[in-house]
Amino acid sequence: MKLTGYVTETLLIKSVIVVILLSHSLVGMFDGGIQAFGELYLNQVGFSPIGVPLAWAIKLSHIAAAILILLNRYSKPAIIVTIFILISGIFIIHFKEGWFVVSGGRNGMEYNFLLIIVLVSIYFQKPVEKRI
Repeated sequence: MKLTGYVTETLLIKSVIVVILLSHSLVGMFDGGIQAFGELYLNQVGFSPIGVPLAWAIKLSHIAAAILILLNRYSKPAIIVTIFILISGIFIIHFKEGWFVVSGGRNGMEYNFLLIIVLVSIYFQKPVEKRI
């Protein structure tokens, strides 16, 4: 079996999910998005008074998951937590908006669905054995 392609594909898919999780979290930390999400959305849909801490916990968990996936340490538990958060987001936020994020709708669930499938793919990847 040729391992080069497998290693490259694994590294590519992990790198992409790490970039997405980090960028989606870090931008919200610096532009006030996390605070706004907690105050203006989560608190309004029934999570008050913990909307802001919950929003921060979600984003910090995404950063932790990205780092753990990148380091290939405790990535399976991190992936499970992240998938749980994404599925919760589908039911709480995105489901009522429909499937499409843009074009055929707004704020839909297709993006979360794609992230879940990528995370499931990483979860079930078998480790590559080192050959000397």
